[in-house]
Amino acid sequence: MTEATEATGAPGPAAAPGSAGSALPPDIPAPRPGTPGPAPTGRVRQPVALIRLLVGLAAITLTLLLADYARATTSGIAADVAQLARLVPRPLAAIAGGLSTAALLLVPVWSAVRRLLSAVPERRRVLQHLSDGLLAAVLAYGASVAVDLGVDELAPASLIAALTQPLPGHDLAHTEPVYGYLAPVLAFLTASAAREHRVPRIVLSVSAVAGLAAGYATPTALLLGLLIGWTAAHGTLYAVGTPDPRPRPAQLLQSLREAGLRPVAAHPAGPDRYLVRQEAGHPDLDVQLLDRQAVTAALVQRAWRRLRLRTAPHPRALRSLRTGLEHEALVSYAAVAAGVRTRRIAATAGLGRDNALVAYEYLPGRTLDQLADDELTDHLLTDAWSQLALLQRREISHRALVPSSILVDRAGAVHLVDLADGDIAASELVLRCDIAQLLTTLALRVGAERSVRTAVAVLGPDVVGAALPLLQPIALARSTRTALKQAARAHCAALAPAGRAGTTGSPARARPAAPPPPPPGELLDAIRAEVLRTRPQAPVRAVKVERLRPRTLLAVGGGVVAGWLLLPQLFASEQNPIAAVGDADPLWLALAVLAAAASHFTAAMGFVGFVPERLHFRHAVLAQLAGSFVKLVSPGGVGGVALNTRFLQRSGIPTAQALSSVGVGQLFGLVLHLLQLGAFVYLLDTEPGGSELDALPAVVSGLAGAAVLLAGVSAVPPARRWLAARLRPLTSEVLPRLLELLRSPGRLAVGVAGQLLVSLCLVACLYCCVRAVGREPAFASVAVVFLIGNAVGNAAPTPGGAGAVDSALVTLLEHTASMEEGGALAAVALFRLLTLVLPVLPGWAAFAWLQRRGAL
Repeated sequence: MTEATEATGAPGPAAAPGSAGSALPPDIPAPRPGTPGPAPTGRVRQPVALIRLLVGLAAITLTLLLADYARATTSGIAADVAQLARLVPRPLAAIAGGLSTAALLLVPVWSAVRRLLSAVPERRRVLQHLSDGLLAAVLAYGASVAVDLGVDELAPASLIAALTQPLPGHDLAHTEPVYGYLAPVLAFLTASAAREHRVPRIVLSVSAVAGLAAGYATPTALLLGLLIGWTAAHGTLYAVGTPDPRPRPAQLLQSLREAGLRPVAAHPAGPDRYLVRQEAGHPDLDVQLLDRQAVTAALVQRAWRRLRLRTAPHPRALRSLRTGLEHEALVSYAAVAAGVRTRRIAATAGLGRDNALVAYEYLPGRTLDQLADDELTDHLLTDAWSQLALLQRREISHRALVPSSILVDRAGAVHLVDLADGDIAASELVLRCDIAQLLTTLALRVGAERSVRTAVAVLGPDVVGAALPLLQPIALARSTRTALKQAARAHCAALAPAGRAGTTGSPARARPAAPPPPPPGELLDAIRAEVLRTRPQAPVRAVKVERLRPRTLLAVGGGVVAGWLLLPQLFASEQNPIAAVGDADPLWLALAVLAAAASHFTAAMGFVGFVPERLHFRHAVLAQLAGSFVKLVSPGGVGGVALNTRFLQRSGIPTAQALSSVGVGQLFGLVLHLLQLGAFVYLLDTEPGGSELDALPAVVSGLAGAAVLLAGVSAVPPARRWLAARLRPLTSEVLPRLLELLRSPGRLAVGVAGQLLVSLCLVACLYCCVRAVGREPAFASVAVVFLIGNAVGNAAPTPGGAGAVDSALVTLLEHTASMEEGGALAAVALFRLLTLVLPVLPGWAAFAWLQRRGAL
């Protein structure tokens, strides 16, 4: 069979010109006679390969970490397996190991020969798959060797002991950390898309058991070999791409014939979509391909949406290809039975392991986004609502009422298509979401008034009013949210030239401008207003659609990360925080607690003092306390800045002024921090023994170096422009706000005093912690330690500066205050316990309380 015959279908009677089905729809150009249909060519990078690569890398890392941290368990399992292996006679184990290794190495050869002999028409694609498998095998073997060498040379003894065991009969030699034979074989089979799995699995299992019985591998080494092979295979597939898995037109037509249809030619009409012409007397087909790879690629996004939203559809990525096909057909048949105008399914069929198709009867027409504005009559809008009413009556949800799913045929009748995400026996919440979605979709084209008026005419004011709480962006389709944002930007761009034009020219000639229409970005508010005009009693409070907010997940993840980073720091020494608290001097410990608590009040003073507007001081104190909780989910001082800005916004201060006030406070805090550091360095140098630190020359040298760097940057034009761009917000926003503050010297004095006192309170807290563990350093040395350590914490990317602050404080206490390591660790652990760990729970309570009051 020639390529041209394959593309146009099987030999058969040609359709007569002008007969039904003799030509493709008028908007689709017909292929030239004898021209082969488009076949998948080249390579494509499947996102699912990247997902599996990342999962494999994470699994390898987790295996190595668990092998090291849980080495007692790992070594115990390896010892138990070795003890069982001794029960097998040594000659028998050696023979089994040799035979299984030979069989393992022959599996790739057997798979390649078998596929080449059984797939003659697809030999080119098979050769591409085999070349991918060979490359993956080489990479897997190289990765295994690299891990073996890395573990032998760089890994600690505990990890080597967990991954290896002494070779039988050799006391000094040990097994390899990775059982290398498994990795390249598994990589070849995975990357070459081998269809046969039973024989390779049996051989892999037998080889693994033989390796354990002969004492040449540990369970962890076997697991690493499998993970490295699987990861290398998917890394190769993502790097070089895979042969396009989409079926050829000849395969598509053959599957349709086997389903009882009469296809003649297939013409591509979009991604994974074909228009198929049938023989005379049979309707044309609109064929949609279902690709397993494309569906699986959306697994993370769909699963997250399902976890987050109560109204999200069931993720198709979690279904098998057959189940998804059955679900789409079921919803389509239910819609047809309900009397809804939609495309009728002509056939469903599978196309191998990775593809399937749904063939609909072709429905000529245009979608809503292809219609001109003058074609969107009230009759058409009413018809669209009538079709939705039929779905609602049978409790069938559509879930995707976007412009592309509303098709208008040549007679002007509306058809609802693309029901793949729909559901039967849908909940009331999901049905109301469909109404809110269609209200927004139509309002984007014809305005809120016409959309609501036609909806009320069909559904009634009560039904439309019940959907009002679902009229929120999170409940709408992503394309609709994007359209709302684009419409708002276009509206602002259109108003900007008009505003400039209205300010030019002679005042005598100026005409009063007409009030601009409501911005499309406020379209949802306009729809609410129209609905309330028809039904004032409609509920307006939004329904809680989100199950889980991203910030909740971020808070939990941040807490876990902070705990992971803090625990080794806090309990790395014998003098841990619990022992330090138990043995601490009660008087100094009480003073440390008071100083830590006072820091929140002084921080509130330093915050409200740089805000000209009047703030509720109690709420400001609670906001600073809530910052102790936010530290766990944000690096350095980023969380405090964001929290204070949000607090000012919720207090009625515009965003620009809120950012300026926070910027003024940060600027003053930086200047005061440097002044305090210089003052305490000077005091430290004047104390007996303080000259050993030589801190003052170091600070002066640092400032001189910064000045030289600034001068060098200013001398280079590109660097000068970059610096000017970074400093522009300071001159355009912060400095005008500072000038406004200068008119209120009392408030400014409160802010400066608060900034000074908050540092002194924390210095006092650290000093009291040092005295509580029985050490007596100079107050100036402790102040220098804290000021430098705090700067390190603000620059560190870890939550709350975990790790960086602790290490800096311990090191500086050892060198600056002449403390031994144990005392420094105990003092820093106690200080961090009082200022970072203990305030988390009250900080969370303050955060939640402010949120309930609408202050955050």
